[in-house]
Amino acid sequence: MKKILIFLSVFICGYTHAQTYLKGNVLTTLLTIPNVGVETSIGEKSTFQFDVTASLWKSIKSNPRQFYIFVPEYRYHFKEKNNGFYIGGHIGATLFNFQKWNYLNTNKYEKGVGYIMGSTIGYNAKINEKIHLDCFFGGGSHQGFYKGYTIGTNERYEGAIKYNKSGEWLIYRVGFMVAYQLN
Repeated sequence: MKKILIFLSVFICGYTHAQTYLKGNVLTTLLTIPNVGVETSIGEKSTFQFDVTASLWKSIKSNPRQFYIFVPEYRYHFKEKNNGFYIGGHIGATLFNFQKWNYLNTNKYEKGVGYIMGSTIGYNAKINEKIHLDCFFGGGSHQGFYKGYTIGTNERYEGAIKYNKSGEWLIYRVGFMVAYQLN
């Protein structure tokens, strides 16, 4: 996982001649769920951001709580790039070993993959020429493909032959990122 993040960061930063920012989400990091990203200019008022959110815990009180969210996102800035309001659209991927929200008080959990499609609204504020703050909120549809297991025995609890499927509309992007301009 770390090698993929390092490769993507070096690739994006090394092959672009535009403004590029490394970003870290203060809000999720305080909750011990790191969210890091790279944002680069692709047009007069457009940027592209790729970020990863990860809950690295194997479990909390024996309940699985591990997930990864990979989000490539196009952003349109109304005023100017990296200053003022913006909207974004994304299609991303998820990996999870987690209890769904409606199984929190049971001995059931789900392990699988999924994809997300949604949008983000945010505001960038310049602190100085190198440092910006990015406050954002977003969500959309998550479509999951998983196998359900019982905690303790790790036996399947549902009757799906291959993968069970579910879809929810969720808020899965909230944060306050500190951005540092590389070039």
